[in-house]
Amino acid sequence: MNAILPGIVAGPRMEGVIEARAAQVGVSYDEMEKTYLDRVSLRRMVSAEDVAATVLFLVSSAGQNISGQSIGVCGNVESL
Repeated sequence: MNAILPGIVAGPRMEGVIEARAAQVGVSYDEMEKTYLDRVSLRRMVSAEDVAATVLFLVSSAGQNISGQSIGVCGNVESL
């Protein structure tokens, strides 16, 4: 069994999280989004499709010998 570890996944849920945090600390959405992305080595969110592609790889014959792994699909989240 493997584990998929998604990072900051782009979409309505993450937009709501960023929006709420921005309001909480009194900064713009864009400033708060930058703060989140500054903690990711690739400086971008992953998509649901990125996560799905990893799952598809693991269940395909190409991934048949991968077992017992925790696989980050996160752009290398350094901290949250």
